[in-house]
Amino acid sequence: MSGTDDKSDVGADGTRAGDTAADTNAGPDVGAGSAPGAGGTGTGGTGTGGTGTGADAKAGPGGDGTAAPPALTTPRGRRPVVAALMLGMALAAIDGTIVSTAVPQIVGDLGGFTVFSWLFSGYLLAVTVTLPLYGKLSDTFGRKPVLIAGIILFLIGSVLCAAAWNMAALIAFRIVQGLGGGALQGTVQTIAADLYPLKERPRIQARLSTVWATSAVAGPVVGGLLAGYADWRWIFLINLPVGAVALWLVVRHLHEPSRPRPTARPRVDWAGALAVFATGALLLTALVQGGVAWLWLSPPSLGLFGASAVLAALTVVIERRAAEPIIPGWVWRRRTIASVNLALGALGLLMVAPTVFLPTYAQSVLGLGPIAAGFVLSVMTLSWPVTAALSDRVYNRIGFRLTAIIGIGAALLILLAFPLLPYPGEPWHPALLMLLLGAALGLFQLPLIVGVQSTVGWAERGTTTASVLFCRQVGQSIGAAVFGAVANGVLAARLLDAPVSGLPDDLDAVARALEDPGALSAAATDYLRRAVDSAVDHVYIGAAGAAALALLALITLAPRRFPVITETAVAPRTAGAADRQDTSS
Repeated sequence: MSGTDDKSDVGADGTRAGDTAADTNAGPDVGAGSAPGAGGTGTGGTGTGGTGTGADAKAGPGGDGTAAPPALTTPRGRRPVVAALMLGMALAAIDGTIVSTAVPQIVGDLGGFTVFSWLFSGYLLAVTVTLPLYGKLSDTFGRKPVLIAGIILFLIGSVLCAAAWNMAALIAFRIVQGLGGGALQGTVQTIAADLYPLKERPRIQARLSTVWATSAVAGPVVGGLLAGYADWRWIFLINLPVGAVALWLVVRHLHEPSRPRPTARPRVDWAGALAVFATGALLLTALVQGGVAWLWLSPPSLGLFGASAVLAALTVVIERRAAEPIIPGWVWRRRTIASVNLALGALGLLMVAPTVFLPTYAQSVLGLGPIAAGFVLSVMTLSWPVTAALSDRVYNRIGFRLTAIIGIGAALLILLAFPLLPYPGEPWHPALLMLLLGAALGLFQLPLIVGVQSTVGWAERGTTTASVLFCRQVGQSIGAAVFGAVANGVLAARLLDAPVSGLPDDLDAVARALEDPGALSAAATDYLRRAVDSAVDHVYIGAAGAAALALLALITLAPRRFPVITETAVAPRTAGAADRQDTSS
């Protein structure tokens, strides 16, 4: 195992007992050590771009305080690197949703209607299960080689997807894309934390949040336009120029300062990586396909859950014996990281309600078209990055934990307000709630990510970031399965008393039937709309329950003060010598 556990004896400056970390920056123009092009010379990181020194004597996996850089480039050099990060984030986000509106064209060309859902599930599975591996690799070998490998793998997958000759090949190549997407998601977030000191991290994280939200919402629109006016294969080909630019920027401008050569050859826990991959693959397959391809209590579903439980136990045994485990024990032994993992896992769970079920509600209950329904959802992306960018003004006063508690508490109330909306209501009713929800979640998520990244040194940041993203992705998969079952269960119960016979009995079929209201009587149409309204209301109640779980995790597990590694300004000097970035609540 690596690292040290959180202790209760947190000093006045917010550091853990035993930590020797000092993340020293001299303002925005500090050099980044001896890295080429970083404007710094010497092992102490004396920058020529400004006055001062830079060092990050972090408590590494062995707690040895090995020197590592707090920033990778000077401010001028950051710009192309940040552009590369934003392009990489856009690629990973848009490919999770861009295929959705092109499914009819893809199925019409390649066939395979019964298995097309794996175009999404395969990509999601590959991204999720590889996050821990890439996080560990970036801590061991550096961020740059992992990011370059991820971009190349993603582009190879894109080329193969465009050349797919049948549905099985396309699904397999989507998995290849997902293997690269996992490296993009985790490494981009980690490099963003490496680039900026704690005071400036909300700005870059807000930018990345904006790119992610905008790309995810724009994905279906772009996919529909390409499939309708060009060819569905262009959905994957457009990744090539964007990815090529990101790759060139990373290779040319991302310079990681050299680190001391390790005394022993780095070892990769390949057995643990394979065990994590197999466990995640079986569990996510059971969650994604359960209730869709087979019944929840059917032999395939029970067999997959049982096998994933056995593999999970085997993974724990392997990781305990590994010298450098993929998922080290300190990820869960430290209260700060464990509580953030649980809270953001609950965030992934509750986000299923607006992203998956709100468009169905807007079209089936409110009678909106696809574009208008997308707008009802997209307003959440307007307020989320705004409050995320402003969150530092809150957590610098009251602390990371209390800021996140306020955010998720507000989200809980907003989610509970959704079932109180009138039927059928006006489109601005759910739009207003989504605007408020985005504002609340921006105040919740970003302080936790910035806070947990700031409690670890360079050599643990990749693993920590990957664990947070992994839990969020798993929460999303669990939410899709659980809330899908809830919605279909409520709908089936309501349809038992339907005024006419022969009505569809699941949410997707009902939504398709409501797209052609002329085929149903006015009474049957109204009854189906009310049934969908009730089903989505129950989903939002479940999402409120997920928000309550996140709130409980923060209240009961998170320390009142995050044990932040301090940043000391040398010159120019605008604050005290040891600026603690989190305060007691």
